[in-house]
Amino acid sequence: MNSVKKEYDFVVIGGGLSGMCCAIAAARRGVKTALLQDRSVLGGNASSEVRMHVCGADRHGFVPNARETGIIEELLLTNRFYNPQHSFSVQDAIFYDFVKNEKNLDLYLNTRAISCRAENNRILSVTAYQSSSETQLEFFARFFADNSGDGAIAAQSGAKYVYGRESKAAYGEPHAPEEADENVMGNTIMFTAKDTGAPVPFKKPARAYDFSEDDLRRRDHQQISSGYWWLEVSGNLNTITQNDEIYDELLNVLFGVWDHIKNKPGHNAENYALDWIGSIAAKRESRRFIGDYVLKETDLAEAVAFPDAVAYGGWTMDVHVPNGVFAFDQPATTYYPVKSMYGIPYRSLYSVNIENLFLGGRLISASHIAFGSTRVMGTCAVIGQAVGTAAAIALENGFSSAREAGAKIDVLQQTLLKNDCYIPGVKNTDETDLARRANVSATSEKQGCEAANVINGVARSVGDDANYYEGENGLNDALFLCWDSPVAVKEFSVAFDSDLSKELTITISDEIRNRQQRFPKRLAKDFTVAFFCRDTLVKEIDVTNNLLRRRVFTFAPVAADKIALRVRSTHGNEPPRVFEVRVY
Repeated sequence: MNSVKKEYDFVVIGGGLSGMCCAIAAARRGVKTALLQDRSVLGGNASSEVRMHVCGADRHGFVPNARETGIIEELLLTNRFYNPQHSFSVQDAIFYDFVKNEKNLDLYLNTRAISCRAENNRILSVTAYQSSSETQLEFFARFFADNSGDGAIAAQSGAKYVYGRESKAAYGEPHAPEEADENVMGNTIMFTAKDTGAPVPFKKPARAYDFSEDDLRRRDHQQISSGYWWLEVSGNLNTITQNDEIYDELLNVLFGVWDHIKNKPGHNAENYALDWIGSIAAKRESRRFIGDYVLKETDLAEAVAFPDAVAYGGWTMDVHVPNGVFAFDQPATTYYPVKSMYGIPYRSLYSVNIENLFLGGRLISASHIAFGSTRVMGTCAVIGQAVGTAAAIALENGFSSAREAGAKIDVLQQTLLKNDCYIPGVKNTDETDLARRANVSATSEKQGCEAANVINGVARSVGDDANYYEGENGLNDALFLCWDSPVAVKEFSVAFDSDLSKELTITISDEIRNRQQRFPKRLAKDFTVAFFCRDTLVKEIDVTNNLLRRRVFTFAPVAADKIALRVRSTHGNEPPRVFEVRVY
């Protein structure tokens, strides 16, 4: 077997959406980064192996202006444009291409991190095995991030963690159980079925369960083409050590439920046949690690304003019943409300006792109840971007611990905002942003949608505040930034409207897919940015077929006292909106 040593600044373990966004964020800051993924595809539960749609603070588009932005927005917009057919295999390829295009990022697929060397509360190296090349690799780095879901390396390093449910008294959570236990939310198996146009028989395997209509009375199974999130097994099975046993149980559950649908009256499934079954189970919960702060139910319910917030969530606290599908007399899940979109503190994103270990995805420091909200993939993605950015800032400042980066919380927050992340209650205060001291005007303005909104510091609509510019004349309007004297400009960025009230995720669910739009109709497609100095055009950027909400252009410095932005067309018949302009 080959044995190779690798040296990086930052090693990210886990190639789900959180790990991807984490690694990309660090690489874009110039950090030499490795991304280790134990599967042959990226995306985790969003990959073709599981085919779960990406949920987040928008709650399937029912919460206005809540969809996550930043790197996850780039991924989903790109995928939506090139993959309107909702193919998870195509999405795999798009994710792969996205990661491979990052020049400071090395991707290691089929590479399972199996052990680590740790001394004096620090990880020195992580050893991994790449099955596709029969190679053992040892990764050395200053910082590590575990975004793997189960957190095997974090656990081996000695990082403190919990498994199961805390008692009500532990954090004063009203909906926690009276006594602590080792129950966690279970794993689910996904499937699709298709109408073949003619009757198709089905005979279940002998090991499969029998389910009556009474057994499933609390489990909606009317829509039969795209599986059920409640096909869930947990109970007294450990989601780490008994993962394969759980998958076996899930197959028995799936075939039993499908037998009920196919062979019991009232389901109109005569012509339907199973078309695809998940090759691995979708896991919800296993280890949760302890950071300097444990996010708890009351924090989410009251939307506590943390001074060190670096990400946000908004999915309800969706806490599944411990016995899964076999809890016949109980609902499959209970939803505990959150007040609004809530902030996630930086102190929950690193280990309390392993100095150079960041936590991402579903490993973050949160109670079982709070985890019911933070665990969804849209939220995990923005957490990942925050972690990758924090690691870069730690490295840039010569810090030896993840905790130390908290001293630069303002820098971290402002960097995330600049990269199109949203943090509730935090505005752009970047003193180097020349746009903030420009005179902003337009050829026309709708009331409440004035041109000055593009420098008000908030790059999405919040409550009754539009926070965007929209003209009266649609594509015939232009936006202007002017200065009293020329300024040296080397970077221009703009954030358009990509309709953050609507879902972008691909899905196997006919119901969810049918209510989505093809592509954001207001998103700018073709636009021009013109730079003038004393009425002379000194530079022009012409963009066609734009697909992204946020575009950044860097160039050799030019002296300019006026910048004009004109949108010539959008992806639909809706007039364009501009949320933010930055100039450096």
